[in-house]
Amino acid sequence: MKKPKLEAAGGELLTPMQLLSRAAVTAGPGIVWIALFLILPMLILLGYSFLTRDELGNAVFPLTVDNYVRFAGWDVLGYDAAYLIIVGRTILVSLVTTLFCVLIAYPLAFFIAAHEPKTRDRLMIFVILPSWVNLVIRTYAWMIMFNPSSPITQLAATLGMVGPNEGLYPSDFAVYLGMINVFLPFIVLPLYSAVERIDWSQLEAAQDLYATKTQAFIQVLVPQTLPGLTAGIILTAIPALGMFVVPDLLGGAKVALIGNSIAQQFGASRDYPFGAAISFLVMGLTLLVLWLYARRVGEKGMRDLL
Repeated sequence: MKKPKLEAAGGELLTPMQLLSRAAVTAGPGIVWIALFLILPMLILLGYSFLTRDELGNAVFPLTVDNYVRFAGWDVLGYDAAYLIIVGRTILVSLVTTLFCVLIAYPLAFFIAAHEPKTRDRLMIFVILPSWVNLVIRTYAWMIMFNPSSPITQLAATLGMVGPNEGLYPSDFAVYLGMINVFLPFIVLPLYSAVERIDWSQLEAAQDLYATKTQAFIQVLVPQTLPGLTAGIILTAIPALGMFVVPDLLGGAKVALIGNSIAQQFGASRDYPFGAAISFLVMGLTLLVLWLYARRVGEKGMRDLL
């Protein structure tokens, strides 16, 4: 009888079945959890995206790709690029939000890192503290701050930014400010972690070689903080693509983004197949961005990001 092949693991020689049983004990619960609460709901959603909606709003057979065709702009009434415009607007809001978060987070991360350890901890608490409050409550707070009678709005009216008896909300300005407020900590935290690990001797060497402050920052500091910056950009840009609470409330339901469209299909419209199709298209867009990033930076860059 042929003896089973033994493999070394943890200082022991184990058979493939023993290795499998140990893996099932350690990784099995996590795999079951992911399968039940992530993969299975995704498969159900994928199935819904190919169903047909009847006159009563129920998802029924036969299977069809009409939901995806409708999103691309073709419908029984002809071609309408409304949803493609919404996708473009969503990408624009995500990019602008990420850009301003980066512009604010970079000096903020260096400012925090320049202090003593105890002071750093206090400053980091101030950065994280808004995240402890429910997102809806924070958004309603912005609505109160931007109403026509608030001091901020009156100051804006004095400066000619808004008309008399007009509020700063609903507006694109309020949406962008609310989005930046939500996602700023997601860039500050990984960027601050990268700033803490900077090798300042390289900066001194660059200055000894007569590099200007701009050259030293771009060629010495930015490459060392790039892993943290990239992580922050991904943690901000991707969730911003699906955000719907802030645009819906601060935009006064006038700023239609892809997240709002999905919420509308699963809510008031009760068009579950079309909502599922939009959800999968957004998921595909997200995976495409991550795939392009993985191809660009390679395996080492992904390890640095993680």
